[in-house]
Amino acid sequence: MWNSATWKALLDRPWFEMLLFVIGVLLIIVSPIAGIIPGPGGIFVFAAGLALVLKTSMWAKRNYVRFKRWKPKLGSWADWGLRRASAKRRAELRKAQESDSVSLSGD
Repeated sequence: MWNSATWKALLDRPWFEMLLFVIGVLLIIVSPIAGIIPGPGGIFVFAAGLALVLKTSMWAKRNYVRFKRWKPKLGSWADWGLRRASAKRRAELRKAQESDSVSLSGD
């Protein structure tokens, strides 16, 4: 059976990580071709490729963070699209801080 421990052990192997990176790059390259087909197929193919590349490449992660600092609004959309847990935590903290500030100003 494939459980989380098995996946983590597999992800720790350098050859598997490189395989995921190559698949991600190939998906990004194929996304314009999938975009020709009617419907939003190219967007989903690109997002899957980007997720794989960001998961396996420190260079891509650094550039992604740099992009998010340069364009925070687009970065939040990218976080939402990638369903990043850190984005969910930041959104919850921001909502909690806003509700605290509203309750304090209402007193």
